Amino acid sequence: MALEWVVLGYAAAAEAIMVVLLTMPGLDGLRKGLVAVTRNLLKPFLSIVPFCLFLLMDIYWKYETMPSCDGDSCTPSEHLRHQKSMMKSQRNALLIAAALVFYWILYSVTNLVVRIEHLNQRIERIKNKD
Repeated sequence: MALEWVVLGYAAAAEAIMVVLLTMPGLDGLRKGLVAVTRNLLKPFLSIVPFCLFLLMDIYWKYETMPSCDGDSCTPSEHLRHQKSMMKSQRNALLIAAALVFYWILYSVTNLVVRIEHLNQRIERIKNKD
């Protein structure tokens, strides 16, 4: 089960790196290539959304079927295991949220950069007509 979390972590990191590179000032020469690569990767990265939903359902199922550890009903080791499991679930939910937010930001930033490029081209055409 750990492999899917590693894959999701790498995907979220790749999305974050692309957002940083697209929004970093001074990379105008590389921006066209970055936009092309990012636009080509947006469709494959869309598979993150159902993957995150599946992992979120997995967390929910584990939470619902987890034995409760209230008061004196469990040993200290069981209580520690219960707390570790809760911490892992919270960490994984945070990773899911980060991956989805980074995908949304990457999609929005890419569309804005493309729109800005089109507007700059229109301005240049208007200037050349005059």
